[in-house]
Parts: sequence; structure tokens; C-alpha cells
Amino acid sequence: MTSSTARTAVRKLGRNWLGVALSLLIVAGVGAALWHLLRDIDVGKVIAAFTAQPIGNIVIAGVFVVLGYITLTFYDVFALHIIGRRTIPFRVAALASFTSYTIGHSLGAATLTGAVVRLRVYSAWGLNILDIAKIAFVTGMTFWLGNAVVLGGAITYAPEAASVVDHLPPWTNRIVGLMALLGVACYLAWLAPRPRTVGYANWKLALPTVRFTLVQTGIGAMDLCLVTAAMYVLLPQDPAVDFVPVLVIFVTATLLGTVSHVPGSLGVIEAALLIGLPQFSKEELLAALLTFRVAYFVIPFLLATLALGLRELGLVARPTMISPPS
Repeated sequence: MTSSTARTAVRKLGRNWLGVALSLLIVAGVGAALWHLLRDIDVGKVIAAFTAQPIGNIVIAGVFVVLGYITLTFYDVFALHIIGRRTIPFRVAALASFTSYTIGHSLGAATLTGAVVRLRVYSAWGLNILDIAKIAFVTGMTFWLGNAVVLGGAITYAPEAASVVDHLPPWTNRIVGLMALLGVACYLAWLAPRPRTVGYANWKLALPTVRFTLVQTGIGAMDLCLVTAAMYVLLPQDPAVDFVPVLVIFVTATLLGTVSHVPGSLGVIEAALLIGLPQFSKEELLAALLTFRVAYFVIPFLLATLALGLRELGLVARPTMISPPS
């Protein structure tokens, strides 16, 4: 089943020429921006700034990272509830969510790699490819609804923060933010009158009700706010900067990174923050970004790989566990 899923995903990606072109455009733009921004960087100052970061700030950022990954587990818990697979234990959902997101986003092409990891974890509990597709659909909605509310609200409140990155007039960005919020409101209004379903034949899914959609949106929004808080704590202390502009810039960067399929959004986040926060020394900002990468990407990736490896060793040692529980 895993190889079949991989072949199907590869064929779909191959046909998506617009997505491929957009990804290449983002990568090219990021590469050009980084070349311009980093050509005069003093590596010695970056290392000095990295070693001089307050330990307290790193610890607080680590707490936000842990809370963010705990929130991330509720993506799968919510999705399993919606597709009717409520008997899956939380520990299994947490493992699938943590490993699929961490490994998927670290390796790139998260749609493919994340689906393969999820299938490997959930297949031992009787879930099939259609179930994995439904989980991916629901978790994707959680991500995009959270983004629409957080980014839409933040841009509406502070449109000038987005203007630093996209060079559009603040009033244009405010309209974009309001349109994002209006889109979520219209979606909720569409859900309100009666239960809604998507798909056909064997692939049919009942969408969450308005009440559950609000919970779903809250999960996505909380995830984004926590990861942004981790980055915010690590920023240089001078000059002071408000949280909302950082939220706008950082969430925009994560969206661009998701669309580009670059592993770990490498370079995309860096370029966005270097452009969007010019008041900081480049060397100090790069040091903060390096610390964030270690805390949010490198360490979780190693832990996820270890957790998945230990699970596989456990299945080899006790092969009877491969059968779905009765």
C-alpha cells in the first residue's frame, strides 16, 4: 500500500505544473534575496551572537516549541474524530502526527512523505489509504483555516507589517486580510444550515459542523501562534518589536515555505524575516534563526526519526502487533 500511495502521489505532483512552477519561482526569488542580503555578512559576528543568546530566552522558546508540537498532535486527533475512527488511542495519533509532520516538513514534499509515515503508523490499527487521504484532507483544512484567521486578522490589524515584505500599499493588505476573514465567515455560514459532505463514491467525507469547525480553526491558530512565539522570544532584544508584525511576517514565510515544498522552509523563513525586520542586525537575526531551526526543526526531526525507528524495532520484535487490534 505504501508504494502504491507513493506512486499515486508522484503522478499527481508530476501533473501539477502550476504548483511546480510556483515552487520554482519562490525558490528562485528566495535564492536571489538571500544572495543580496547575506553577501556582506560577517560570519564571526553571527557565531558571537549565537553564543551570546540568553539561556533564559532559549528555554522559554523551547517551552513554546514543546507546546506547539503538543498542539500539533490535535490535528490528527481531530481528524480521526471527524472520519469516525475514534477508537485510535491518543498515543498512536500523537505518534502519527508528530512523526508525519516533523519528517514530512523536514524532508520536503510533505504531502507525499507525511502520507507515507501516517500510513505506516495507522495501518497497524486497520486504517487504509482512503482513511489516510481523509486525515490529510481534514488536517490540511485545519492548517489553512488557522492560517486564514491568524494571518487575516493580523494583516487587518497591522497591514504595514505585510507591506514591508510584499511592497503593497497597507490598504491593499488590509483588504486581503479582511477577505481572508470573510472567506472563513462564508464557509461557516455555508456549514450552518445542514450537514455538508465532500467527495463521491468510496471517498466521501462529512465536513465538521460549525461548532467543530471553530475548534478546528482554533487548533490551527494556536499552532501558528505558539511557533511564532518561539521565534519572537529568540529575536534580539534591541530594538523592541511588537508581536503582531512578527506574526504577519513569520506566518507569511511559513505559507511560502509550504507552497515551495522546500525542506524545512529552509531559506524562505530566513529571507522573509531578514526583509521584514530590517531594524535588527543581520548577524543577530541570523543567530536567532539558527537557534530556532535547531529547536523547531533539527531536534524534533531527530526525535521523530528515533521514535519511528523504535516503533519499527518493536514491530519486528513482536510481529503479532502488526495485525489490527480486535
